[in-house]
Amino acid sequence: MPEFQLVSDFQLTGDQPQAVDRLVVGLDAGYRKQTLLGVTGSGKTFTMANAIQRAGRPTLVLAPNKTLAAQLYSEFREFFPNNAVEFFVSYYDYYQPEAYIPRTDTYIAKDSDINDEIDKLRHAATRALFERRDVVIVASVSCIYGLGEPEEYHSFVLTFQKGEKVDQRTALRRLVDMQYERNDVSLTRGKFRVRGDSLTILPAYEELAIRIDFWGDEIERILELDPLTGELLAERDRIDVYPAKHFVTSGDKLEDAIQDIEAELAERVNFFRTHGKLLEAQRLEERTRYDIECLREQGYCSGIENYSCHIARRHRPNGSLAEACGSRPWTLLDYFPRDFLMIMDESHLAVPQIRAMYHGDLKRKETLTEFGFRLPSAMDNRPLSFDEVEQHLSQVVYVSATPGPYEYEHSEQVVEQIIRPTGLLDPTIEVKPTKNQIDDLLVEIRLRVDRGERCLVTTLTKKMAEDLADYLIEMGVKAHYMHSEIDTLERVEILRDLRLGVYDVVVGINLLREGLDLPEVSLVAILDADKEGYLRSAWSLIQTMGRASRHVDGQVIMYADNMTDSMRMAIDETYRRRRIQISYNLEHGIEPEGIRKAIRDITDRMKKVAEEKVTYRVGEVPKDEIARLVKDLESQMKQAAKNLEFERAALLRDQIVELRRELVGDEDSLRELAAMAGAGQRTPYPRSKRRPPRYGSS
Repeated sequence: MPEFQLVSDFQLTGDQPQAVDRLVVGLDAGYRKQTLLGVTGSGKTFTMANAIQRAGRPTLVLAPNKTLAAQLYSEFREFFPNNAVEFFVSYYDYYQPEAYIPRTDTYIAKDSDINDEIDKLRHAATRALFERRDVVIVASVSCIYGLGEPEEYHSFVLTFQKGEKVDQRTALRRLVDMQYERNDVSLTRGKFRVRGDSLTILPAYEELAIRIDFWGDEIERILELDPLTGELLAERDRIDVYPAKHFVTSGDKLEDAIQDIEAELAERVNFFRTHGKLLEAQRLEERTRYDIECLREQGYCSGIENYSCHIARRHRPNGSLAEACGSRPWTLLDYFPRDFLMIMDESHLAVPQIRAMYHGDLKRKETLTEFGFRLPSAMDNRPLSFDEVEQHLSQVVYVSATPGPYEYEHSEQVVEQIIRPTGLLDPTIEVKPTKNQIDDLLVEIRLRVDRGERCLVTTLTKKMAEDLADYLIEMGVKAHYMHSEIDTLERVEILRDLRLGVYDVVVGINLLREGLDLPEVSLVAILDADKEGYLRSAWSLIQTMGRASRHVDGQVIMYADNMTDSMRMAIDETYRRRRIQISYNLEHGIEPEGIRKAIRDITDRMKKVAEEKVTYRVGEVPKDEIARLVKDLESQMKQAAKNLEFERAALLRDQIVELRRELVGDEDSLRELAAMAGAGQRTPYPRSKRRPPRYGSS
């Protein structure tokens, strides 16, 4: 059995060795839930990689979003170049779920753009789980959404063996059943072509094509080739071809499923008519009959996932359809062996996210069902509930700098990783009164500016952030504000400019917490620190204060008139960690070193979007020009997602949605938006009048 081979120039340092040892001992002892509390910059990913190597089991690394998942995927690929590291995230570049708004009688059809490259990676992930155990799959929370049944999926695998007798027509029929399409002109992913006695397949999960040469009914050769050039790359004795879609089913099961769909349809239509809902009855019958016809003729239909309850034939005790449609859907978790290990990164975000997904999806489906857009069984196409996720897990390690209450309450062991490889300490903390706080803040900022350092200031509202930034500029400080109304590209540019020294201060709200890596920041100022709530909870404060932990002279100043429980907890926890770090440095003779990180202009690629657009004259924006712009942006969005540049893809997606909306909306807004897009201008953000912000008595 292949083993995990960790390749790295780094060595375990600080308290990383004890963290790995304790996690592995806990896994061997059968601990079902453990938590790794790793402070910012302590090398949690390297610790995870070492734990995976020593555990030697298939592992699912769950991230709360695509961007973090892409980052982890890249890192694990470097750590395990000789093992199967796969990527499983939502394959939609753009996704608008089906919905109905009764108040305005508005039906929103499902609209999506599927990223072919990510779909290929998803298939490669499930294939790897069937073929080997040295597998690490990095996934977003999309992995708890429904997939086809694993056993049914694996039963469709088509095996070709050199020298074996196979009827070519039978093989072609099997490929069609596996959702492959025949195309003798253009060979693309998920298609096959036949030329004489040669069958060429481009699998749904690989870059290389497979050519099977027949001699009569005997397989003479199996070749791997480059689908673009036709160059022969290797010869194989045996090869397995996996289905082109995760939702596949045999003819017998499909026919049984169609009968169940028809039975449910008849029951539901009768219900609507009995209650005088004739419109709903007609709507449901027309839509469902069309889908049934597609299933009969093609074996597939758009939105087939809404019939997963019938097609999967799940858990039918006593043949009860009602009980089957209430059962847990198949997901990626079912493709793993029973002893797999899950690592949930940034668990303080991922756990609440998983909890919320089920109920949000259920409400939307209930409305569609009530008004005759879908059968009640469509509610079975859903994400797992949190309890179902828990039941399916064998062992899990929660990883976070600020684990939530759930992790502390349910973990059998909490492993701390407090020491940073560079010896950096958590920041010092000072609490100051709100009286004259802006004047005091200005003095503190100027001290840092004179030393060439940077500052972050957090407020509670957007208006406060804008007013404070304006006032600092009036006082001669290079400042900028940042909040949710500033788009992704603008945020990236602001943070880059902060590191470069274009700005000395950035004022923000919640955007200054997780995920910011700013080694130049030595001061984090928290205004209104005593206003209890989500933005001033203990864990939010710890995350915010962590932004100053990458600088040797990191300091946090809280402006507050009262010491809240959250403040006390955050301060106590930070100083507890700091004491441990100081003791370790003294014991080992370590002198803290600041982090040196290159400043990359990560907006260069994004700026090409603006440069490549057509320049429009305000007042003369033909709709066909806007349509061409949308098409161009869609192409760029797909390419960005293919390169795992999800922030850029999200930016492009938002622009596309806005343009589509304006195409059928206000013409003046459309002209203004298109003119700015064509000229490559930033979106203008209004500045308030130059005046001191309303903070305390300043």
